[in-house]
Amino acid sequence: MEQAKWSENVILVDAGYLDRVAFDLTVNFERMINRPVPAADLCHWLDCVALDGGITPRANEIQAVFLYSRSTPGLRHFNPGSLKDELDGKAFRDNLGEFTLLSFPVEEVVSAEDFFIESLEHIVGAEEVKRVMVVADMETCGNRVKRVAGQAQEKDITLFAMEPLTGRGFNGEILGYSLMSALGIRGEELGG
Repeated sequence: MEQAKWSENVILVDAGYLDRVAFDLTVNFERMINRPVPAADLCHWLDCVALDGGITPRANEIQAVFLYSRSTPGLRHFNPGSLKDELDGKAFRDNLGEFTLLSFPVEEVVSAEDFFIESLEHIVGAEEVKRVMVVADMETCGNRVKRVAGQAQEKDITLFAMEPLTGRGFNGEILGYSLMSALGIRGEELGG
């Protein structure tokens, strides 16, 4: 993954993992709240991740980098969802700043896990990057992700997972909360 210049704030996403989690939440919550759950609003989800990652409203520049399999070049449970046609090279601006969206397919010469870790190392190693938010399949590559985060120098790193994380050198956030918000699931619908 080559990027001429990185922003201070980067969100790195395993697109396949994100889409699987959105699907699982959709199926489970449709049964619980007894209504259809629409596709997740991608821009809203990115806002939630940025806020959970410590970004405050101002003129920020935020790059969202989606890594995906060539066999699944889209997010089926998000709108917009086509990584290559609708998202790559596009941008949007809101009260948190400007989000630039980039997508990179996993090439056949490397495994998806290795590509993700190499991308994370590259981003964390970039001097201009100050804050990194990471959405990875922590069940398959969590130890490697935590190792990279723990070795990073002077970076504010937030790892998103479906379960609480332990370790040093990073903050942990629950991925499900931002996804529920982007899916339009309200707390009062859940009872309790």
